[in-house]
Amino acid sequence: MYECDINRMEEKIKTFSKFGDTGHGGITRFSLSPEAIMARNEIKSRMTKLGLDFKTDDMANIYCTLPGTDPDADVIMSGSHCDSVRQGGNYDGILGVMTAMEAIETIVTQKIPHKHPIQLVVWTNEEGARFEPAMMSSGVVTGKFDKATMLASEAKDKPGYTFGQALKESGFEGSESNRINPKKTKGLVELHIEQGPVLEDGKYDIGVVEGVCGMINYEFTFRGQADHAGTFPMPYRKDALYAASQALIYLHQQFDNLDKKLVYTTGKISCHPNIHTIIPDEIKFTLDARHQDPAVIAKCVEIIKNMPKEWARCTMSYEEAWSRKTVQYYPQYIDDVEKVSNEFGYKSLRMYSGPGHDAQYLCDIVPTTMIFVPSVGGHSHCELEYSPVEWCWKGANVLLNTLLEIDKQ
Repeated sequence: MYECDINRMEEKIKTFSKFGDTGHGGITRFSLSPEAIMARNEIKSRMTKLGLDFKTDDMANIYCTLPGTDPDADVIMSGSHCDSVRQGGNYDGILGVMTAMEAIETIVTQKIPHKHPIQLVVWTNEEGARFEPAMMSSGVVTGKFDKATMLASEAKDKPGYTFGQALKESGFEGSESNRINPKKTKGLVELHIEQGPVLEDGKYDIGVVEGVCGMINYEFTFRGQADHAGTFPMPYRKDALYAASQALIYLHQQFDNLDKKLVYTTGKISCHPNIHTIIPDEIKFTLDARHQDPAVIAKCVEIIKNMPKEWARCTMSYEEAWSRKTVQYYPQYIDDVEKVSNEFGYKSLRMYSGPGHDAQYLCDIVPTTMIFVPSVGGHSHCELEYSPVEWCWKGANVLLNTLLEIDKQ
């Protein structure tokens, strides 16, 4: 078993935390922003100094390749993304890049023999924090999204400024011919922070990720009647907000009876006319539900479809905003991660990811799996996001030896 260098791992974390530093323990590093370009240049500098070939494709995805002893062998990939949400943390996405860099640096410095080329990959615009949607560029190269539509995506903070413009200005726009070639790729392993409290709570070192949970997202609309808040008697009111609150409690009660692993969230709500002296006449709220078992998701949909269409004298309607099916990762590579963790004596847990990742798109075209490391307090997408360097180092060790295990197969 080979070990990475914990001091190098710590140096990488400290260095990349400077690119977009908010001054409060986190970063804001939107895709293809000046801060992201600094991170990308650092990646390019480090990898080329180690002798890797550096290329980018037409969506600015980065591919840094360390040759193996067999020039005809298929590539083994590892990496993630370097962009963040606004006031995010120093680990989401970028840790997968840094641990892949550390694994490759360990292979180079320790002269570890390997047959297959080992490739660092950095996907562009995973978060979708400035240019929607999330997982944009991995989605384009896997055929999930139309490229022209993605290039026309406008910045949330700068109307008229498109992703296509940012791409051209970045200096990282490459050739479509440099895209991942599924026929010449043996597999992909992406390391990521858990972004939840399960691993830390159970004192686990490693999450062995079996797939990504399926999910649904519905928007509900409640319509009542706007009237004066001070003169309209309570028995006559059609208060859409009160109606929506009753329906939301109902959904919580019904969903709580399904499965303890089911998670669901109302994260967006709008109230019209949103004036304190007027009874609300229209309320909209979203409901996001996630579970690894498609049967549980189906029950959620059944509950929604069978809900009463009238609440507190107000009408209720709904529509599906979007959904995704449960993604299953490659069984052999899942087993490899678990085997390597056991050989190190690390305590591991097989689990599913709730959030989406680039890997979930890539698994449609190449054998793929993921490795999770714990997140302190489960915090993520905020400046409290933190994983001690020892946890990151253990993840890097598992990643390195998983790549070498795949190399033997």
